[in-house]
Amino acid sequence: MNLMNVVENELAVEKQFPKFIAGDTITVHYKIKEGNKERIQQFRGVVIQRSGSSHTATFTVRKMSGNVGVERIFPVSSPFIDKIEVNKHGKVRRARIFYLRNLTGKKARIKERKF
Repeated sequence: MNLMNVVENELAVEKQFPKFIAGDTITVHYKIKEGNKERIQQFRGVVIQRSGSSHTATFTVRKMSGNVGVERIFPVSSPFIDKIEVNKHGKVRRARIFYLRNLTGKKARIKERKF
């Protein structure tokens, strides 16, 4: 088991991303390969959860596309993530805000956190 930790630490690529938690609105700039071309797609939404630790950590982002909710899970250590921008810091009282899936309209708004 200790050998696994040594190998994982050697292969881990550390990128510096801003700190964000559940409830924050972020924009993830994600590299997409289409044939031999590569482009960057932006995915903007609310962070629903963060899970895992160090290089195995993931975060789930939810956005509304029309009237349909779209959720996407991103690994933090993914080489395809170009950058992450924090657009708004939200004020929530939970680490996993799955209750947001059932809310629509003004009820689905998250208050902004003041510093």
